[in-house]
Amino acid sequence: MTHAPALLVIDMQNALADLAHRADDTIAVIAALRARARAVGVPVVTVQHQGGGLEPGSDGWRIVPRLAPAEGEPVIAKTSADSFLDTDLDATLRALGVTELVITGFATEICVDTTARQALSRRYDLVLVADGHTTSVRDATGPYAAPDASVAHHNEIFRHLDFPGRSVRVLPGAEVDFSPPAA
Repeated sequence: MTHAPALLVIDMQNALADLAHRADDTIAVIAALRARARAVGVPVVTVQHQGGGLEPGSDGWRIVPRLAPAEGEPVIAKTSADSFLDTDLDATLRALGVTELVITGFATEICVDTTARQALSRRYDLVLVADGHTTSVRDATGPYAAPDASVAHHNEIFRHLDFPGRSVRVLPGAEVDFSPPAA
């Protein structure tokens, strides 16, 4: 099977970026990846959550300007943490011939994690961009892990996931080159 990656940008919307930890840094990593992907003909697919205060057409629902999809790039509307559930994401990726997803976006432990695991279950190889996903800003004394700890935890979990027949890599954005994993 031919290696064919796509860059997936999950929920990088204005309202979510406003509450995201390291929003500017994460956006910069994704923007650089997007430019490199486009330069080598790798599809960029944007996932956009709607509902729960993110109403289509509202400013908060819009993709952050630096990551706005280009004309003709697929945009997938979703209503749950799973970017595949009740969407045309899988059909879109299959039509593009995609075999590997390079995953970025918001929120690490919800939409990014859920979508990444679903991608593996649907037989896509996976690259989780270690510095290209983030979570919400929150008090370290609350019930959730501190943002940096949550991101680091998920990166480490994905480094050790074993999905037979699937390649799972966790790479910083600067090391993603959209080439096949080393044998």
